[in-house]
Amino acid sequence: RIAELISTMTIYLMSNGDRGDERIINELSRKVDIEPTSNMTRKAWMNAIVMNLMLYGDGNSIVIPHTRKGYLRDLEPIAAERYSFINETYTDYQVLIDTKTYRNSDILHFTINQDKTYLWKGQGFRVALKDVADILRQAKSTEKAFMESKFMPSLIIKVDALTDEFSSPEGRKKLLDDYIETGEKGRPWMIPAEQFSVEQVKPLTLSDLAINETIELDKRTVASILGIPPFVLGVGEYKKDAWNSFISNTIRPIAKGIEQELTRKLLLNPKWYFKFNIASLMDYDLQTLADVYGKLSDRGFVTGNEVRDRIGMSPKDGLDELRVLENYIPYDMAGLQKKLLQEE
Repeated sequence: RIAELISTMTIYLMSNGDRGDERIINELSRKVDIEPTSNMTRKAWMNAIVMNLMLYGDGNSIVIPHTRKGYLRDLEPIAAERYSFINETYTDYQVLIDTKTYRNSDILHFTINQDKTYLWKGQGFRVALKDVADILRQAKSTEKAFMESKFMPSLIIKVDALTDEFSSPEGRKKLLDDYIETGEKGRPWMIPAEQFSVEQVKPLTLSDLAINETIELDKRTVASILGIPPFVLGVGEYKKDAWNSFISNTIRPIAKGIEQELTRKLLLNPKWYFKFNIASLMDYDLQTLADVYGKLSDRGFVTGNEVRDRIGMSPKDGLDELRVLENYIPYDMAGLQKKLLQEE
């Protein structure tokens, strides 16, 4: 789920400016955000990076930048089983990919949950989640075995063991056909009182075994460890505030690490940097966006086309100018309003 969310965000190429940071649109920004590698889409490319980071790579994900004549040609994600680390010192290392060795400065190395000894290396979440995963797997097996069990009758019929028909499966079936089976639903049974006694049995349910409660508790444990809302794992109800907190406190730090590695390894201009559009994942309804950006537009902080872009509409001519309502004036001119001046 985390990989899917991060892979949907646009990657901006930004530049520091005197009046604030501005987005740059050029061939480099297109390369990283649209076509980073030749054999998959950008979404699949980023999804592979984060899946290695969170799961298969044990807190590490490797990408090889391929260049030609100084130009970036391809950003190749490497499957976790293709690489291993060669520890040289506590601060320096190499990466063995297939049969070739790379310096750490020649590859992109994304990490999470740093190793306590080799701080340049990630270690993932495997230790904390292993026991919980085993319990969830066992709960699933128990549930499957329970649902497939044949020993869940709702009725037990006691039969006199001296009855001749009771001695064989065919005889027992004949007893049921003669006395119990009826051609009409709801029709009462007619049985000899001396030979039969019927008792109703309430079978065990998953609630009796506390399977559902165990699964819910363990899913909440997983959610707590990974910093995600329980409803993402199917437990509890969706909450807007919890979702926005998840994006800000879990998705943003992972995305920030990817941004910084892309920036320090791919960019030469010290004023440029990469940035994910984290706001695209926040849960803002259209009414909220219209209210916020409408007020910004009224005060001349954004243009009409910027507002239209934020709510998913195409630009229109004549909406690129900053405009304000006629009653908005500079602070230092507040005392010059006509309604505050006496006639004399």
